[in-house]
Amino acid sequence: MSTRRRQRLVLTGSITGAVIVALDGTVLTVAQPALQRDLHASFGQVQWTSTGYLIAVASLLVFAGRLGDRYGHQQLFALGILGFGATSAGIGLAPGVGWVIGLRVAQGIFGALLQPATLGMLRATYPPDRLGMPLALRTSAIGLAAAAGPVLGGALVAHWGWRAVFFLNVVPACLIGGLAWAVRGAALAPAPAPAPVTAPATTAMTSKAVTVNTARPTTAGTTATTATRGARTADGLDLPGACLLALALVSLVHTLVALPETGWTVVTALGGAVAALACGAFIRHERRTASPLVPLSVVGSATIASALAVLLSASAALFGTLFVSTYFLQDVLGMDPLESGLRVLPLAVLMVLSAPASAVLQRRFGPRRTTVTAMTLLTLGVFLLSQLDRTSTAPAIGAGFLLLGAGFGTVMVTATAVIVRHVSTAHAGVAGGLQQTAMNIGPTLGVATATMLVTLTTPTTGDHTPGGPHWTAEAFLSAMGPTLLTLAAVAAIGALAAAMLPRSTVEGD
Repeated sequence: MSTRRRQRLVLTGSITGAVIVALDGTVLTVAQPALQRDLHASFGQVQWTSTGYLIAVASLLVFAGRLGDRYGHQQLFALGILGFGATSAGIGLAPGVGWVIGLRVAQGIFGALLQPATLGMLRATYPPDRLGMPLALRTSAIGLAAAAGPVLGGALVAHWGWRAVFFLNVVPACLIGGLAWAVRGAALAPAPAPAPVTAPATTAMTSKAVTVNTARPTTAGTTATTATRGARTADGLDLPGACLLALALVSLVHTLVALPETGWTVVTALGGAVAALACGAFIRHERRTASPLVPLSVVGSATIASALAVLLSASAALFGTLFVSTYFLQDVLGMDPLESGLRVLPLAVLMVLSAPASAVLQRRFGPRRTTVTAMTLLTLGVFLLSQLDRTSTAPAIGAGFLLLGAGFGTVMVTATAVIVRHVSTAHAGVAGGLQQTAMNIGPTLGVATATMLVTLTTPTTGDHTPGGPHWTAEAFLSAMGPTLLTLAAVAAIGALAAAMLPRSTVEGD
């Protein structure tokens, strides 16, 4: 298979996998009320259809990336997307909410296998200096899916019921997964980790070995492939480290999800303590083990740590702001869900448009200046929204969301490109897992922070209907400004972290 054809195939699979995951999250939000009514479920049970998935994904992303580094990203991608489609079909046929929750957890496991592989495949296929545009196309597709998800989900639920949204991704998942599985050996032969002295000879031998293996699968080809993979997978899987990291992330996510509704209780405090202890034990274990789950070259890199901090702060600021803005548009301005969705539409449009533009900007001005500027735009967008009140006009609201979309779309491309580019192919899966973990923890942290701040600064009414606190419009408006200013400060911290990124896309700069 030619290099160009292989790249197109991998890019198509990466984009499709990312879009399926993005669509799943957005359409589920629209379908949850109908699901609750049809299955006679409680509000808590419906929340667990999202929480169970999130916990499963967040706890396994890094380990799944390590599995991809060891056994091949396309194999993990094929397994993940096929399993994701199968569990989606199972949820659509589920007889009760218990089945839905259990299958959502299983879907989260397959989603964890799928997501890092979408980045690992790109890193293994494209040269580091040409990753910008594939990542930009992937980000644009995610933004488009996020924008289309609520509209598409609403139409499906209105005409065919909540089960239809889970059947939505079954066919594309099976088609792409089947194709990826069928060509997994030839379409994506992972490149070996570069050796400092013998790189040219190793590359030539590896290329020759892969060609032989693709043309005729003989014993010699198998040996060559094994040798190639061995260059990438000398380390073990570090199961103790994976368990410690999973425990830390499960405890952290569960605590963040529970805090806005229950506040600091014995359970949430215990969850926070377990997360901190497990994190400390994980760091201590990683320093001592011979085969760490997260190699020192990855976690010890100031560049990668800065990029992860940027993604964490950007996603926390964005999703926390969206959470608060939704209440403002619907409870303060009195808009219906469709009207409020149209007000937020500029964010999705600019996210789609800014992603490919950011690849060009990054190459011309470098990751540091591009990302600092993008984080500044994001900060200004949050600040502008914090100044809104009952008299705010549509252009003022739209301007805030335009800045959010332009900033976040650019940040996703530039920070992700820095992470993927500055690791060897041998650790691309771990880097992808860390990136996806930041993108899962960040929104949870942002929404939890926003909810707690609004709850602490806004008097609630006597209505304690399940579904969260209820505020009067005036009381909420008084708390919205300080809450969004805090989230703007979170984005500003991300801008400071972006100042530590490389000045140019050239290695070593």
